[in-house]
Amino acid sequence: MVAQLIDESRLSLENKDRVSLSVIANRYTSEQDVTRILIKDNNDDILVPVGNAPMQQGDTIRQIATNGDSVIGSVSLTLKDISKGEIIAMQWPFVIGTMLLHLLLWLIYGYLARPTKEQINALSRDVEDLYREQYRQVDQRSDYRENARENADGANGSNDKRSADNENDNTRNSSNKNEGRNLDDNQGAGEASNKTTNTRKIDVHNEVNAYLRAQQNQDATTEDTGLNADNVAEYRTDDQAANATQDDGRSSDNGTHKVNGSASQLSTAKLSATRAVDTVSVQIVFHDEFNMLERLAPSQRLPYLALCTQLLNQAITELLKQPLLMGVSAMNEPRFDESGACAVLKADNSHAKVALAGVMLGKLYLMLNKIIHDKHIELSRFALSAKAGVSDDAQADAMTQLLQSVGKKEQMLILLPNAGLKQISNHVQVHSIMRPTTVYERECAIFDGGNDSMIQRLADVRNAVLMIEETDE
Repeated sequence: MVAQLIDESRLSLENKDRVSLSVIANRYTSEQDVTRILIKDNNDDILVPVGNAPMQQGDTIRQIATNGDSVIGSVSLTLKDISKGEIIAMQWPFVIGTMLLHLLLWLIYGYLARPTKEQINALSRDVEDLYREQYRQVDQRSDYRENARENADGANGSNDKRSADNENDNTRNSSNKNEGRNLDDNQGAGEASNKTTNTRKIDVHNEVNAYLRAQQNQDATTEDTGLNADNVAEYRTDDQAANATQDDGRSSDNGTHKVNGSASQLSTAKLSATRAVDTVSVQIVFHDEFNMLERLAPSQRLPYLALCTQLLNQAITELLKQPLLMGVSAMNEPRFDESGACAVLKADNSHAKVALAGVMLGKLYLMLNKIIHDKHIELSRFALSAKAGVSDDAQADAMTQLLQSVGKKEQMLILLPNAGLKQISNHVQVHSIMRPTTVYERECAIFDGGNDSMIQRLADVRNAVLMIEETDE
């Protein structure tokens, strides 16, 4: 509104025509929200004041009026503030209706949604019954334990008494022997009656203990099945056979340590630091978070995969021409599909740097894919970023899992033994994965950069591949 007012009054403002300015300003004050319009010249002198702003204050918008590069004046427009009283006066049916609706909801909740006293009492009774049942079970368990202890103490005491009576019977006469026998019979009858009353409780306790022992024996047997006969004979001696319960616990512990030892040996075999590197697997995977490649039409997906396949094969051909990688050859001709591609390189002699060739190939394809991706996006075509993983054949499956779990866009993971790391140590820099959760994540490294000579070689090979692409096109 201010800009429109300046456009209409520019000529009158430049000539300081107060009559024309007042006519134009009065037309804008007819708006309900406009309270005052103040027009000034370039000397900040008031030319036209229109409106009643002292009675109704509000927000003021001021803008300078120009004609080309020269300032010819300024225009100030004041908007009226809407008071709360006016809002209530205009919207009182809505305000009253809202209050009535809230009151109705409060009444409905108070009389319908709240639980009644009967429901609250029933809930409290259920809670009390639950607590009583729990306390009853605890009391029964304590009674079982006390009865078992009393029976054990009673059995020991009866044995002591019987031995003492037998010694006294040897020194006494025949009449005293008969009395002692009667006393022993009475005690035996009393003990039998006590055992009869507590048989059921003790049996429950014994059955629980027997079940736990059976489970422990079963676990120990399962863990010991993976051990050889020599270790079993070593840990199972004749003295341990006399104490079955202690032997089962010890054997389960020994079995656990041995199973853990065998698992660590298997993982060490795959992660062996002294393993030679004869072949290297370079896996290229698309960074497709939303499965866009699967949703793409075959008429667009197949040409894109063919382009990626052609780039990778030409990158392998041009890279292996480098004198630094003499003795390294490709074992397959990789082809891209929805899951990516895998190129396998082998060393023809002991001096060939196959690990370095795999790292250079992974970085070279990431460089090529970056250029192709940016060009396709610029042309509004479909393209995906990529990530690479370099490993030997023994750890190819582990690298596939690492690319899915920790691999990021345009990133290269390296999982090689010490022989492979030694080949690349003078040419590239790597860093470890932060907060690893598995053995392979701890052993894996992330490509962090290369020296100037290697980067220059990769740039030359990249340019050679792109020039071949342009010639083919």
